[in-house]
Amino acid sequence: MIEGGCFCGAIRYRVEGPTRCETNCHCSICRRTSGAPYVAWFTVATAGFRVTAGEAAEFRSSEHGRRTFCARCGTPLTFASSRLPDEIDVTICSLDDPEALAPRDHTRTSSRLRWVERSDSLPAFAEERS
Repeated sequence: MIEGGCFCGAIRYRVEGPTRCETNCHCSICRRTSGAPYVAWFTVATAGFRVTAGEAAEFRSSEHGRRTFCARCGTPLTFASSRLPDEIDVTICSLDDPEALAPRDHTRTSSRLRWVERSDSLPAFAEERS
């Protein structure tokens, strides 16, 4: 079991079950919604993600995507796509222990900001991983 929440503590969540697809996403939507040069995510089955305290605010970031965040402090929490209804992506850095899930690659690097220099040896994919 993995736990996390927002910066101010108003929202808490629990993740149960295996995680996968740990990545640093460089897409322009992730950048704009987080105010960061890229966002670290992991994927879990929708059934394995549960908010245990508070209620996240939600907005549509594309025709198929919806994102949640804390309305009080602004912490980005999740991304879900109607194209993949059985999974949800969760921000790694909203975990209580973000060191527990390190990204395994970089995705959507075709949108990477040119001033972001990669200094790791993780695989990189122009769009989604193969």
